[in-house]
Amino acid sequence: MTDTAAHGSTPASGSGTDSGATQPPQAPGSTAETKRVKETVEFAQATPEVDQPYAELGLKENEYERIKEILDRRPTSAELAMYSVMWSEHCSYKSSKVHLRKFGEQVTDEMKKHLLVGMGENAGVVDIGDGWAVTFKVESHNHPSFVEPYQGAATGVGGIVRDIISMGARPVAVMDQLRFGALDHPDTSRVAPGVVAGIGGYGNCLGLPNIGGEVVFDSVYQGNPLVNALAVGVLRHEDIRLANASGKGNKVVLFGARTGGDGIGGASILASESFDDSKPSKRPAVQVGDPFAEKVLIECCLELFGAGIVEGIQDLGAAGISCATSELASNGDGGMHIALDDVLLRDPSLTPEEILMSESQERMMAVVSPENLDRFLQITGKWEVESSVLGEVTDTGRLVIEWHGDVIVDVPPRSVAHDGPVYERPYTRPSWQDATQADTVAAAGLAVPEENEAVAADLRALVASPNLAAKDWVTDQYDRYVRGNTALSQPDDAGVIRVDEESGLGIAISTDANGRYCYLDPAAGAQLALAEAYRNVATTGARPRAVTDCLNFGSPEDPEIMWQFAQTVEGLAAGCKELGIPVTGGNVSLYNQTGGVAIHPTPVVGVLGVFDDVARRTPAGWLESGQTIYLLGTTEDELDGSAWAGLKDHLGGRPPKVRLETEKELADILINASRDGMIDAAHDLSEGGLAQALVEACLRFGVGARVWLDELQERDGIGFGTALFSESTARAIVAVPRSEEVRFTDMCTARRFPHLRIGVTDAGTAAADGGTGTAGGADAALEFVDRFTLPLAELKDLSERTLPATFGAA
Repeated sequence: MTDTAAHGSTPASGSGTDSGATQPPQAPGSTAETKRVKETVEFAQATPEVDQPYAELGLKENEYERIKEILDRRPTSAELAMYSVMWSEHCSYKSSKVHLRKFGEQVTDEMKKHLLVGMGENAGVVDIGDGWAVTFKVESHNHPSFVEPYQGAATGVGGIVRDIISMGARPVAVMDQLRFGALDHPDTSRVAPGVVAGIGGYGNCLGLPNIGGEVVFDSVYQGNPLVNALAVGVLRHEDIRLANASGKGNKVVLFGARTGGDGIGGASILASESFDDSKPSKRPAVQVGDPFAEKVLIECCLELFGAGIVEGIQDLGAAGISCATSELASNGDGGMHIALDDVLLRDPSLTPEEILMSESQERMMAVVSPENLDRFLQITGKWEVESSVLGEVTDTGRLVIEWHGDVIVDVPPRSVAHDGPVYERPYTRPSWQDATQADTVAAAGLAVPEENEAVAADLRALVASPNLAAKDWVTDQYDRYVRGNTALSQPDDAGVIRVDEESGLGIAISTDANGRYCYLDPAAGAQLALAEAYRNVATTGARPRAVTDCLNFGSPEDPEIMWQFAQTVEGLAAGCKELGIPVTGGNVSLYNQTGGVAIHPTPVVGVLGVFDDVARRTPAGWLESGQTIYLLGTTEDELDGSAWAGLKDHLGGRPPKVRLETEKELADILINASRDGMIDAAHDLSEGGLAQALVEACLRFGVGARVWLDELQERDGIGFGTALFSESTARAIVAVPRSEEVRFTDMCTARRFPHLRIGVTDAGTAAADGGTGTAGGADAALEFVDRFTLPLAELKDLSERTLPATFGAA
């Protein structure tokens, strides 16, 4: 689960300033070439007493001592720079690794059936049939996006896209999972618009559709927003590429953008410690992205792959050249020898340490056989992508790096890339957990409304609340349909992309998380996120097949935070096993807190599903009048942690029960009904319950509905307000054409799955007069029979005005 979305801070060894100016290739005899360094391996051996700034670079004293044991001497400053970034929390997973092993331990042979590449590579690869494969992954770029919202978010997109390229795939879509502070806080107006603009600016320039994601506002993220980014790519089975350097004499080539001073030390400092007002400014460490350079790099890489002349490939993100050289060598069968002075620079004043730590964007490193080198350079030259041959693969088992003839690094590569420290951090159940779980909605004296007027008022408030309001202000800044293969995108339950134009083969992806649920019960909260993403994919008609995750938590040095993390991983691993879908890779982001205040545990879970033919996908909204609305599943009194409780400023109790076996049964019904044409629309029930699902289904295409809930209330023994606002799981609503109603209900009955007719779609008289019946008229409404009626025009206004009222026009 390597994270290439880099974070950064300037190290004590100095900060190279990235002027953005280009530098001609360094010629023999130039000033740059004659520049010498004092910190050679030979000098380090002779001067064991030298004090080194290991703490400023993020290393603990015991870690520094361990490095000296490995090398049998003190490290050079260049080696210290490499170990500091590669042994950082961000790159080494030293606090999370012992728990992440549970994902591998819980994987069965059946779960591996479609898995072509699993955890440990840049991204997982999944077989989707007909010789096609998909690679997908989600990663964090949280701290940079708080320091510099636009570039932090933009380079997060760039980093995850390069992970996809490095697997040999063409990127086809991106998604984003965003969590900001309170909507009415002044700093949210600084962070949120910049992040959204950065994601849109980079993704749009790459020509990649943004097909979905999440936007959440909560004061708990005020000092530490979460900016997670997902990318997905497609490839043929035979095109898979791996990150390894094998074959003595093969050449090591760095290509793409030149190396500058941006992002130096990011992985070791900015991403691997908490925000604290006493720390120096971290702004210089945020990378600067160039999406047009990345677009050219994508096409260049794909031509190189197509020519069959790349033996190994690694993108440069977190830890830059330190990561690329050590991981390639460690994954290979020998060693590597590099001449660092052959790196093309934007800033000629950079020191070797800074070159090794720089996280400049749009760079790749390839391993190429000597006989293919000329062809490789010809292709990069065609695309005007600069390349430099830095060295070659050796059989020494050592990573050796020289600077103008002096050896400044001589290390076992595995000790840098894979054998870093592993901590079994102490963890303990939070002292406040029992009291919080005892503080239920009922114990707090919050009465669920039953009177029509009160229920209608709460429903209006939910629709206009920041987390349930329309996200058009965000998604309108993204191109959702570029490339022409987007079949569904927000506000549908999942994004859908066609992979093969001839057969219609395609995929669906949904990501979900609920920090409120995870705060109340981390294990259950993680499983609920998994269940919701699984359910969202199934409502579109796709068969869930694989999982990626981004686990966002506070400081691992806090035993209560580590308990939350351990519980989350355990719950997610067990949930994946029960649903039969493996985790293919992902990201851990720790130290998400300001001072001593941590975010809610927020595991973002992405589920990938597969369609035989995307033409059969099911949208989330009603398409026409006269179709029957069925509620699938049962409803209980489950309002703790709900959006309705949030309206009342309450967070306590336990989240809804996890029902994974029922989720599988529901998914089978939704997938079969979609495939066989029995339903024309489907929407999952989650945050906001049945009320929000009905509103969203009506607003999707402007077609209203008449709904009656008396039978539901009687069957499940609940009140009117609970029927609307409960967030019980394993539920969905569907629209069934009258001609398919018998077939659909027979299928549900045969499977003994609870289903109830609760309404009928109604486009309104204006639409009927128009003769098409496929779009709602001006009088379309959501009517709760014998209760109250809400015009869709009013609901639309409530939903769509919330974000623009704060941020202005998109």
